[in-house]
Amino acid sequence: MEENHILAKWLNNDLTEAELAEFKANPDYEKYEKIKNYTAHLEAPDFNEEKILENTISHKKNAPKVIPLFKKWLFKAAAVLVIGLGITFMVQNFASQTQYAPNGKRTTFLLPDNSEVVLNAGSEIEYKKWNWNNKRNLKLQGEAYFKVAKGKKFEVATDLGKVAVLGTQFNVKVRKSRFDVTCFEGRVKVNYKEKEVILTHGQSVTFENGKQINTTINASKPEWLENAITFNKENLPNLLDEIQRQYNISIEVKAKYSDELFTGKIPIDNLDVALRIIATTYHLEPNKIAPNKIIFEGK
Repeated sequence: MEENHILAKWLNNDLTEAELAEFKANPDYEKYEKIKNYTAHLEAPDFNEEKILENTISHKKNAPKVIPLFKKWLFKAAAVLVIGLGITFMVQNFASQTQYAPNGKRTTFLLPDNSEVVLNAGSEIEYKKWNWNNKRNLKLQGEAYFKVAKGKKFEVATDLGKVAVLGTQFNVKVRKSRFDVTCFEGRVKVNYKEKEVILTHGQSVTFENGKQINTTINASKPEWLENAITFNKENLPNLLDEIQRQYNISIEVKAKYSDELFTGKIPIDNLDVALRIIATTYHLEPNKIAPNKIIFEGK
C-alpha cells in the first residue's frame, strides 16, 4: 500500500526531494520511468463532475448511492499501472531475453525448462520465453556449457553453425572463425556449413577455415569450469585473446615471436602463472605496466 502511495505521488510530482531520491534508488525505478514516458501521450477522458452530479439528482433512486469523485491523476495512475503490467508481461514473455558474461566473469542461469547454462567470459545468449517448451531455440556468441533438461529438440545457433539435442550435456565455443563442440553426455548433432556430425559422450569436433578436427576427451565437464583452459595447436594471437578475455586485461606484444602452436593447459585463476607459461613457450618477457595492462617484450 505504501509503495502505491509513493508511486501515485511521483506521478503527480508531489514527492519531496528526499522522497524522490529514495524512490529513484528503487530497483524498479527505471521500469516505472519507461512506463511513464510511454504513457505520457495518453490523456484521461474529461471528467465533468457537475454533469455527473446533475444526472444523479435528476434520476430518482429507491436507495441513495454515493458516487466517489476522484482526481484525474488517480485515473492516470491506474492506466499507467494497467499498461505497465501489460508491457511487463510482453517484455518478460515475447521480447528477447539476453544473458551476458563480461570479460573476467562467468554467468550461470536457468532457462524456462530448468536447463542450466554457464556462460564463459565474454559470451552472450539470447532467447525468448514465449512457447519455450515447444521451441527451445537460442543464439550464442562466445562459449557456454549446457545441461539440457529432457524435452523437445533443443537448438543452439551460432554465427558459424548449429547444435541440436534432446537432452544432454555439451559445450559450444565460437571464437572468430573457430567453432568447437564437445559432448559430455548423450548425443548432439552439429551442423557446420554443408557438414553434419553426430557426437556422443567423450567426442569433440572443431571446425576452422573449412577444416574439421575430431578428438576424444576423458573429462566429465569443460575444464574452464575448473579454472583451466586446454588449448590444442593454438597460435599466440588467439591464445592471448582468450587470456585477455578471462582476466579482463589488455596484452600487447612488442617483439617478434615464432609461429609455434601451443598445446597444453593455462590457468584462468592465476594470472602470473598464465603469463609465465606464455613467456616460456614463446621466449618473451612479461612486464606489468598497470594492473590490467601487460606488455610482452623480447628476452
